[in-house]
Amino acid sequence: MTVFENENVTGKNIEGKHTNMPLKFLTASSIIGDKVHNDKGEHLGKIEDIMINLNTGQIEYYVIKFGGFITIGEKYFAIPFSLLKVDSNKKMFLFNESRDKLEKAPGFDMNHWPETNFHAEASYWRFVE
Repeated sequence: MTVFENENVTGKNIEGKHTNMPLKFLTASSIIGDKVHNDKGEHLGKIEDIMINLNTGQIEYYVIKFGGFITIGEKYFAIPFSLLKVDSNKKMFLFNESRDKLEKAPGFDMNHWPETNFHAEASYWRFVE
């Protein structure tokens, strides 16, 4: 019986008081709304949604909402899972791109979603130099 199966049967956490340290699991609801910054500390937006590949069960990409004011000028970006890193101390995600690059990038609006299969490769994000 696995640890998860045993805990489901007994209802008891058998791995200790802080089993998620170092961080290895997050709920989708705890990720949605999280801030996204770059390594320079610039605010790049927040995680608006998570896209899951139903064939593999893996997170394919995060939808990041960037800029705007009261929905005017907002842009959304499909950022592959592999390009965001969690900063558990600051409770945010890090994306190694500049704010200026996002401002110049086309992004998409919520009424016109991109081809979802196009974002499977991390190289997709490299469209603006």
